[in-house]
Amino acid sequence: QVQLAESGGGLVQAGGSLRLSCAASGRSISLYGMGWFRQAPGKEREFVTAIEWNNENTYYADSVKGRFTISRDSAKNTVYLEMNSLKPAETPVYYCAANKWGSASSSLQAYAPWGQGTQVTVSS
Repeated sequence: QVQLAESGGGLVQAGGSLRLSCAASGRSISLYGMGWFRQAPGKEREFVTAIEWNNENTYYADSVKGRFTISRDSAKNTVYLEMNSLKPAETPVYYCAANKWGSASSSLQAYAPWGQGTQVTVSS
């Protein structure tokens, strides 16, 4: 069973950058599609980005295209989310999740398990 743990969240000024990490344990995630989602208080969890199991395809929400980058380090069994030009509205909790079918899906239902989340706060 895969367990996921996010880290790297924190406080950053608007326009700044952060890199989130999602470390997997229990088994290799090399055959999993991996996704990042975020959820603000009182709002639904939304898709941010995902990477296919073979790293050949990545997908991004329109709101983060050109600013966020997802990547995977198979040797470290870790997925990263590089976030640049952060906006004050982007202060939700960020979650990573694994898709055993290997695809880079934008659907929440495709993913299990999920990490516990990491808070990102962007100050204006």
